[in-house]
Amino acid sequence: MELRKLQRVIIDALEDVKAQDIRVYDTSKLSELFDRVIIVTGSSNRQTRSLAMSVKEEVNAKGGEVISIEGLETGEWVLVDCGDIVVHILQPMLRAYYQLEGMWGAKPVRVKLAASRGLVKASDDDEESD
Repeated sequence: MELRKLQRVIIDALEDVKAQDIRVYDTSKLSELFDRVIIVTGSSNRQTRSLAMSVKEEVNAKGGEVISIEGLETGEWVLVDCGDIVVHILQPMLRAYYQLEGMWGAKPVRVKLAASRGLVKASDDDEESD
């Protein structure tokens, strides 16, 4: 799957399960193993697992491949290896402690998130109808 399409599929899958603080970094000059790192926060073990499974299901559904998933047992830090893109899903305390952005964050990638695309939630739509 083409890199931009894979990135979009992953971001959409993360947003579907309400991932927080999604950050994408270009790592093509830092590693020959992958071209992007996506770092997100999940608020609980359950949410981090759900985020990882959402990525797996959506990537597979769109014809991509998830090579491996690590950390589902504890759900504190889950890594999803999608080949050209590696997704780190961390709980807030671990994300603050490990500061992966410092390691991979030299070259941020601009992405459009659902909130910035002007999508309206059903509850917001209902309020406007009144």
